[in-house]
Amino acid sequence: MIEHADGTRTPVIDASVHIFFPSTRDLREFLREPFKSRGFPDYEMDWYGTPGGEYAPGTRGPNRGYPGSDPDFVAQQLFSERGVDVAVLHPMGRGIMPDRHLGSALCAAHNEMMVSRWLESSEFGDRFRGTIRVNPDDIAGALRELDKYKDHPQVVQIGVPLQSRELYGKPQFWPLWEAAAEANLPVAVHIETGEGVAFPPTPSGHTRTYEQYLGFMSLNYLYHLMNMIAEGVFERFPTVKFVWADGAADFVTPFIWRMDTFGRPHLEQTPWAPRIPSDYLPGHVYFVAGGLDGPGDVEFADQWFSFTGKENMVMFGSSYPHWHSWDLSTLPSALTAEQREKLCWRNAAELYGIDIPAELATQ
Repeated sequence: MIEHADGTRTPVIDASVHIFFPSTRDLREFLREPFKSRGFPDYEMDWYGTPGGEYAPGTRGPNRGYPGSDPDFVAQQLFSERGVDVAVLHPMGRGIMPDRHLGSALCAAHNEMMVSRWLESSEFGDRFRGTIRVNPDDIAGALRELDKYKDHPQVVQIGVPLQSRELYGKPQFWPLWEAAAEANLPVAVHIETGEGVAFPPTPSGHTRTYEQYLGFMSLNYLYHLMNMIAEGVFERFPTVKFVWADGAADFVTPFIWRMDTFGRPHLEQTPWAPRIPSDYLPGHVYFVAGGLDGPGDVEFADQWFSFTGKENMVMFGSSYPHWHSWDLSTLPSALTAEQREKLCWRNAAELYGIDIPAELATQ
């Protein structure tokens, strides 16, 4: 729980905490042959190194392992120092592999590590929730992995990489979205580390610098989302929910307005998706709010937040332990009390079925 500038207090659900293996050697201990001795990218195998370093100072932990790899240290930083009540974990993998079987094995290793070390931690496990990573290039393997963990009480969603080689509205992915909906698990789409064989960050190729990469990369969420609407995914699977888990809520308003403008007079071309595009957002689409998203602390922040129903779609996520990790001390002061509650905890609690004690929710 944190106290805001006006003296009120709210619970905090951090919907985006990134966890890692301490080392590649440690990861291999969770792999079986023939994958244990295979080669694969390191977490840092990307083309846009962050100026100044990828991770926030002081996140490496007492054993100098990889940031986000020590459950006790992460718990201390989140729960004791930042006032977080519940943390939703996203294991960070290695991207889409050329060998889909190796990709699925890496997902399984990360899931096993998260469940055994984090969700079943004797001291802090009850305050962690988990994202099961699955490989969209291997639908059969993804379904097996989902079936393995779908009934675990602290698994709250499945995760796929943003850097897919096909748009997620296409029919080859439908069995996975159907299974996720039947398991009542949202699908989190997150920028993946490790690169693998990912496509360039823009349809026109690679950008030149890190800041261009960071600015353009999140547009890929919109390509996936608009394709899913046009392909009728939300009509076909009315209970499916997608979490765009690395920002981009600031893109959704102008893009959905534009899609409505061009979509409204041509709905006869998509009889499988008969409503205007913006009608498919409520109850289906959620965003994790990044510290760099939106207009910042301005007097119209509450109005901006209300456009397109963003106040019902956006959840706080720190992106810990990355350099742009943020806390709620920089929350725009113009947000209404209701908007602040939804962002800090209520939207995430409702989406993930997280119980917040009544005495905390009414401070």
